[in-house]
Amino acid sequence: MAVESLAEEPPQPLLTLVSGPSRGGKSRWAEHLAARSGLAVVYLATGPSLPDDPSWQERLQRHRQRRPPQWGCREVGGELAAALADLEPVQLGLVDSLGTWVAAHLDLEPEAWELRCADLITAMGRCRAPLVVVCEETGWGVVPSTAAGSRFRDRLGAMQQELQGQSAAAWLVLQGRAIDLLALSQPVPAEH
Repeated sequence: MAVESLAEEPPQPLLTLVSGPSRGGKSRWAEHLAARSGLAVVYLATGPSLPDDPSWQERLQRHRQRRPPQWGCREVGGELAAALADLEPVQLGLVDSLGTWVAAHLDLEPEAWELRCADLITAMGRCRAPLVVVCEETGWGVVPSTAAGSRFRDRLGAMQQELQGQSAAAWLVLQGRAIDLLALSQPVPAEH
């Protein structure tokens, strides 16, 4: 009787976070992880379309050109939780990005924001497909000079920490290099 090889690709983690500063390579690393999964990739774009913003349109075009033509793409904007329910187990959802999802809900009052976060976390837990989620690191620079900027930074940071606790893999990408956070780090103790 022949023994089958057990040297297969490890299973795709259910939730992988890929974070880093702007222009550090996080989207390219997330796309690399998605491509090597062997699953049908569905790109879930959370950003606005902004047709009158040439700089934003240029950024969107770079992302589109980089993606393989067989990848699906869904422009979900702020409705990420609903889009996750549509993914199948043979697919991988690549969410780009958590920051634009947060920005889409920046005007919500704290109670409504908490409900929106809970909905997204529940949807991620119920999602039948593995997810790779790109998230920005915003707190490494100047303290925001506006209330909206501070609210964005605080909400995104809190959401990242919440998702980190549920992640099977986490990467920090900066200067074009990817660092495996779970292999090289220790969790920060919770506040008392």
